[in-house]
Amino acid sequence: MRNLMKPLVLLFFAVAAVSASAQNQKFGHIDLQALVQIMPERTAAETQYNAFQADLEEVFGEMQQNYQQKLAELEKLGEETSEVKRNAKISELQELQQRVQNYQMTAQQQMQQKQAELLEPVFDMAEQAIEEVAKEQGLLYVFDTGTRVVLYKSNQSVDILPMVKKKLNIQ
Repeated sequence: MRNLMKPLVLLFFAVAAVSASAQNQKFGHIDLQALVQIMPERTAAETQYNAFQADLEEVFGEMQQNYQQKLAELEKLGEETSEVKRNAKISELQELQQRVQNYQMTAQQQMQQKQAELLEPVFDMAEQAIEEVAKEQGLLYVFDTGTRVVLYKSNQSVDILPMVKKKLNIQ
């Protein structure tokens, strides 16, 4: 009987320990996009992005203006203009149109790359602050409620946005 009592007591304490640790599990949530929107670093990144976009649009505008000029020149050619000269102008106009289209596609790709490049450090900073707060609060998981993937969150889940804002010195 004594030999049986020792394993039962150990089993009881093991179950009690597991039960106690399960009750201490804490979860947190935050809307990452909302956090990034209020970060001053995002505003600086957006300013740089807008300047980059304005430069691209300026070049695009110049290309369109050049295209419109060449089109007007083609339309001004009179009936007496040789077919060789007219075909050369049409060919030049087609090449210019192709360059404008290529520029549009390239500019779109450049804008996407620039946006990712400028926002990556902002997201990294936000995620680092979230990680630090989660560790300080002893959280096992932090869910991003802004993605709408979390289907349910309990009132016991900790909203860490105020703590992360404080960590990042955001009012």
